[in-house]
Amino acid sequence: MKKLKLGMVGGGQGAFIGGVHRIAARLDGKWDLVAGALSSNSQRAALSAAELGIAPDRSYVSYHEMAKAEAARADGIDAVAIVTPNHLHADPAIAFLNAGIHVICDKPLAATQDQALAIKAAADASSAKFILTHNYTGYPLIRQAREMVARGDLGKIRVIQAEYAQDWLTEVTHNKQADWRTDPKQSGAGAIGDIGTHAFNILSFVSGLHTEALSAELHTFVDGRQVDDNAHIMLRFSGGARGMLWASQVAVGRENGLTLRIYGDKGGIEWCQEDPNKMIFTPFGAPSQILTRGGSGLGDGNDRWTRIPPGHPEGYLEGFGNIYNDAADYITASNDGALLPGIEEALEGMWFIAACLESSEHDTKWITNPIHS
Repeated sequence: MKKLKLGMVGGGQGAFIGGVHRIAARLDGKWDLVAGALSSNSQRAALSAAELGIAPDRSYVSYHEMAKAEAARADGIDAVAIVTPNHLHADPAIAFLNAGIHVICDKPLAATQDQALAIKAAADASSAKFILTHNYTGYPLIRQAREMVARGDLGKIRVIQAEYAQDWLTEVTHNKQADWRTDPKQSGAGAIGDIGTHAFNILSFVSGLHTEALSAELHTFVDGRQVDDNAHIMLRFSGGARGMLWASQVAVGRENGLTLRIYGDKGGIEWCQEDPNKMIFTPFGAPSQILTRGGSGLGDGNDRWTRIPPGHPEGYLEGFGNIYNDAADYITASNDGALLPGIEEALEGMWFIAACLESSEHDTKWITNPIHS
C-alpha cells in the first residue's frame, strides 16, 4: 500500500513519548513522518525537524498554522499524532479534526472534562477518525485474552483485578517527564490519569464489561506533591462482576508492573506486562497452562499481531506498532477499527479519572457511571 503521511504535534528534543510513536509508526512501513509542530520554541522546533528529516517548509511552530497549511496541500498529511502533555491535547485535536485530518492522540484524552467534551463534539462533527493510543491493547496476548473471554473460555466473568505499579516517583523528581505529570494544571490528575487509565482501559478491553460504578481512595505519599501517587479502587461491572484496581507510582521495586487477572466460573487468566509473551490460563479443575505469544494451542491465526517467531521477545514497541498498523488500515478502510481505542473509550477514561477524584473527596463514596447506568 502507499504510505500514509504522518504529522506530529509535540515530541521534539527531550521528549520521550514522541520517539516511541515515531518508532511504532515505522515498524510496518505504512507511515512517513513528513510534518510537525514539534515544539512551541521555534529554534527547538526547527532543530527537531531537521534531526527527523522533516523539510523546513513543513516544520511549524503553531499547530493552528500546521492544520491549516497541511489541509490545503495536495500532499498534506493523512493523520496527526498528538504527543503533548494532557492539557495540550484538546486544542490541536480540535484544530485537526476541524481540518478533516485524522487524529492519533496520546492518552488520557485531556486534562479536564470540558476539554474532553469539546474534543468529542469536534470528532462527532468531523469526517476524520479519532484514535487514542492505549498501546497495551496492541499486545498479542492481550488481544488473545479478549478473544478467549468473548468466546466463553472463562465462562461468566466474576472477578477482575488490574494493577499498574511503578516506583519512579517515590521521591521528588525533577525532569521533563516528572514535572508535567505532577503539575495538576498540566496533567489533570496523578497516578490515576497517567497509569490508572491504562489499567482501567485494559480490563475493559479484555473483559468486554462496562464499569457501572466505582469507589476510590486516592493518596499522596510524597510531601508537597499536588496530585495523587497511589490509588485503591473498587469496581462494579455490568453482569454482576466485581473488580479491584491499584495504581501506584511509589511502589518501590516495581518498574512497570501492569498486571491483569480475570476469573470466571470456567477458568481464569493472568498476564503481566513485564513478561508480556506469556499468559497463564487455568481451566476450572485442570492444571494451569502457560500460553506463549505466537505459540501453538492458541488456534488458527494466532500470529495475526506478531512479527517474529515464537521465543523471540516482543513487547512495548511492537504493541505500540500494532496500534499504528491498525490505525493505517482503519484510515484506509482495510479494517473496521474494532480493536482500536476511540473517542468512546477516551470518554470512559475521563469518567474514570473524574469519578476517582470525586469518590476520594467524599470518603470513597460510590460514583455511578452515567454512560452505563
